Amino acid sequence: LCHDKEDRQAALHEVKMHGLFDHPNILRLVAHCMVEKDAKHEAWLLLPYVKGGTLWSEVEALRKKGTFMPEQRILLILHGICRGLQAMHSKGYAHRDLKPTNVLLDEDDRPVLMDLGSMNQARIEVNSSQKAMAVQDWAAQRCTISYRAPELFTVPSQCVIDERTDIWSLGCVLYCMMFGEGPYDAIFQKGDSVALAVQNPITMPPTTRYSAALQHLLSSMMTLNPQERPSIDEVLHQLEGLQPAPAGQDTTQI
Repeated sequence: LCHDKEDRQAALHEVKMHGLFDHPNILRLVAHCMVEKDAKHEAWLLLPYVKGGTLWSEVEALRKKGTFMPEQRILLILHGICRGLQAMHSKGYAHRDLKPTNVLLDEDDRPVLMDLGSMNQARIEVNSSQKAMAVQDWAAQRCTISYRAPELFTVPSQCVIDERTDIWSLGCVLYCMMFGEGPYDAIFQKGDSVALAVQNPITMPPTTRYSAALQHLLSSMMTLNPQERPSIDEVLHQLEGLQPAPAGQDTTQI
């Protein structure tokens, strides 16, 4: 439901973002239209039905059973999420609201990124306190607090925000798959300050369930300084090093 011109523009922006991509890991927009209802408008977006529901509902179901996602499944899902992000970043855009409820899983466990309403230009140059405040306010409205990158909480008046905000969120999603909830979900639910919590290095519950390499990948994504965070291409490169060799292929360890 669009109450005003701003809402209509937001709906059309989401339509435009969908139109940029034709990728197996990004939700396809089948059709859309704007319907006038008296003084108001309704934006209708027709999207495919993805049978498996969200990644969050899968993590929750496992948690209720008292089990955790095995590493091989995490690698498979994470790889697909990364391929979707890589398509976005390669066109100069960032998702900006990556979280487990915005990842759908089809019956083959293929992840599909959805909700492109917060997506915008990856590179935002901030050169005044006014621009910094505008970016900060926008992030407060559009980027889910417990998955929001640290640099979006207090935006410096001279900086460049780039697509590595998504890498932080990706780290939070990986953490959620590994430990059953996002690293800042409990802090937010208790009413404590997420803005303060994200200023400290991430602490991981001790686990022998997952390889040291996967834990290292998670730590690298959740680096406070965005300049030190890996790009999506670097994450994929690390991830491919973790993937088991396809059946019938021998590997030599050097």
